[in-house]
Amino acid sequence: MTEESGNLTLQSGNITPVIETTMPQVILWLRRTLLFLWLGLLISAWPAEAAAPLRIGLTPTFLNERHSLIADWRTYLESRMGRPVEFLLRDGYQETMELLHQQQIQVAWLCDCPHVTANPDFRLLATPLFQGRPYYRSYLIVPAGDVLTRDILDLRDKVFAYTDPYSHVGYLNPRYQLKRRYVDPDHFFRRTFFTRSHRKAIEAVGVGVADASSVNSYIWETLRQQEPAFTGKTRIAARSPEYGFPPFVADRRLPEKDFRGLQQALLGMSNDPLGREVLKKMNLDGFALPQPEIYLDVQGIVQYMNNH
Repeated sequence: MTEESGNLTLQSGNITPVIETTMPQVILWLRRTLLFLWLGLLISAWPAEAAAPLRIGLTPTFLNERHSLIADWRTYLESRMGRPVEFLLRDGYQETMELLHQQQIQVAWLCDCPHVTANPDFRLLATPLFQGRPYYRSYLIVPAGDVLTRDILDLRDKVFAYTDPYSHVGYLNPRYQLKRRYVDPDHFFRRTFFTRSHRKAIEAVGVGVADASSVNSYIWETLRQQEPAFTGKTRIAARSPEYGFPPFVADRRLPEKDFRGLQQALLGMSNDPLGREVLKKMNLDGFALPQPEIYLDVQGIVQYMNNH
């Protein structure tokens, strides 16, 4: 026998609850279920940690703080690599190398001396192409009004502007040119000083603060295109043989995936519209895979200086 009373059904001594469900309750339940499903999918797709930026150090090899160019270069690299990129500008090679050793940056554009190109802590990443080739020269420059100087030996008792004590063309090379002719570079010039950048060395010669300097041909030629009045105050008195272009190097601890990703992004600049625009502003034709042998001449110069 069955007896119904309110919300209970009594049948054979058993009491069974009867749940009355209304349409608004069903809709609310569905909304909550969909919300929880959506939140679960969102959380599962969210990265555990945002990708850390790849930090690249730029030194006086780079022309100057041209922020729009650096912004375009960063945009290109980030689009090709799929990760954030930061550029850090420093005044000297030593500080930049210390940042590499301390892992505060992972990549840097440095000079072509052996403490960079043959350093076991670094990996050659890419070499810029200037005028279609991975080479540059040292320019001995003097004021435009100096029409007599033809060689560094003509500069006895003059004021000479070095760029950086870790620079090949800005410090090592002019001293080598003197020493290989049995001249003591420490007592040849009347006075020397450091400018910390090739641009500032060109300026020092142009305004007459220095009688001469040795600078990177790439920087002088690029400034000649961009600011002809600036380089027009100087004259190239002598040109050196070609040397391997200052390379990009990476900390050896940089993961292989990141190393290859940046390398391919640099190599691919000449095939990309934005990349070509950045290269044009930099007065470069592209980047090439590094060739360690093109830096052997500078290694030989260092060995000579260490032995004499």
